[in-house]
Amino acid sequence: MPDEMTPQFVIDRREAIRRVSAMLGGAALIGGTSLVAACSREPAVTADSATAAAPTPEPPLTMFTAEEVAYLDEIAETILPATSTPGAKDAKCGRFMGVMVQDCYTPEDQQVFRTGMTALNDACTKAHAHAFMQATPEERLALLTGIDKEAKDYQDKKKGDDPNHYFRMMKELTLLGFFTSEVGMTKVLRYAETPGRFDPCAPYAKGETIWANHA
Repeated sequence: MPDEMTPQFVIDRREAIRRVSAMLGGAALIGGTSLVAACSREPAVTADSATAAAPTPEPPLTMFTAEEVAYLDEIAETILPATSTPGAKDAKCGRFMGVMVQDCYTPEDQQVFRTGMTALNDACTKAHAHAFMQATPEERLALLTGIDKEAKDYQDKKKGDDPNHYFRMMKELTLLGFFTSEVGMTKVLRYAETPGRFDPCAPYAKGETIWANHA
């Protein structure tokens, strides 16, 4: 990436985090400053990676197993399901959650997140007599709707050093991962690499999606 583009890259990722925060009622994202740093960090350039055709390697994920990533994918898909547009699994939000928790969360929040994964599964077993991965879409939605309300009530009353609610983390990372992914930006939002002009009063038809940020 040319040097002159680097500031724009950082600003856009910060803006993405700000917008996801707005979706969640204006609260700062858990791990916010670390998320900004991680999203604005430039990938290391080596002789092997300098060619334009070389694919970007996925960051290593050591804190979560493949089965746990699949579990997180299903949670994310319940939050943002595929309809006429792609869903969270299409954007690999499960892996995104794992990487961000591993690389950007404090040890305390990491523990809350992992404990929450177990708590969510236990709640599903208690409510439906089977684990989350065996639940129907309707059962999953009913479960997460209740936990979402619980998380909001908890966060509203949280004081000082009280730990964050695990589902708050899952929800905001799902939104952040999806709406900063290629799938989210190009298949759900409207994306133009170079719009080409300043148009202060663009016509709008009810139901149109908003424009994605420049990546």
